Amino acid sequence: MKTMKHFLRSIAAVLTLLVLTSVPALAGQVSISVAASLKDALNEIVGVYAKSHPGATFQKNYAASGALAGQIEQGAPADLFISANVKWMNYLKEKNLVDAPSIRTFAFNDLVFAGATSQKIKSMNDLTRLGKIGIGSPKSVPAGEYAMQAIVKSGLEQALAGKLIMAKDVRESLMYAELGEVDGSVVYRTDALMAKKARILFTVPATLYPEVVYPVALTVAGAKNADAKSFHAWLKGKEATAILKKYGFTVK
Repeated sequence: MKTMKHFLRSIAAVLTLLVLTSVPALAGQVSISVAASLKDALNEIVGVYAKSHPGATFQKNYAASGALAGQIEQGAPADLFISANVKWMNYLKEKNLVDAPSIRTFAFNDLVFAGATSQKIKSMNDLTRLGKIGIGSPKSVPAGEYAMQAIVKSGLEQALAGKLIMAKDVRESLMYAELGEVDGSVVYRTDALMAKKARILFTVPATLYPEVVYPVALTVAGAKNADAKSFHAWLKGKEATAILKKYGFTVK
């Protein structure tokens, strides 16, 4: 079953890349590749921006940061990239696929454990009493990588080894908790705040994982796109900042 599931995910990823690379660039179009945890905030940000810039249109692609970086490396159209960690931004920088001078910090987030379980779960150690725990796949999902670092630093790697259910991105991990497929998931606070059934059970201590930083940058192609450059600059303004804070992100 797991093999088939992984196969289907691989096929979906290939089809997504084929669709992205087959879409011709249009005048005024800005292609953005953004970490899945920013989806709702960015949709609203793009909507507000478009109202004051009627000539601009957007092609939006939301997924795990590692998956997005891989797509950009493979030639998928992208004018702007927002990662959920510095790792994947640096990866593209080393490949000379992003415009280095345009890299800056966009927002911050933190980790929580959210679920619909009736058990009293108040700390990392309490997780050992649960049956299934959702996290994003650490290989490509920053939230999953942060979660695994917290688990390891808590000394719970062996105790939780058989309980972890990997998701393709942080939104899928939260969905597992919402549907009751896991007892709870380690997700970003901003995602948990949008949950309908799952609730925040505890905040993962910030000392257990690196600060969650979202860097943003123009790609090499985006640096040549006037509309992309305008949007990138606008993201530093009060309107975009207000929307980020509305969705629970921290902006410093």
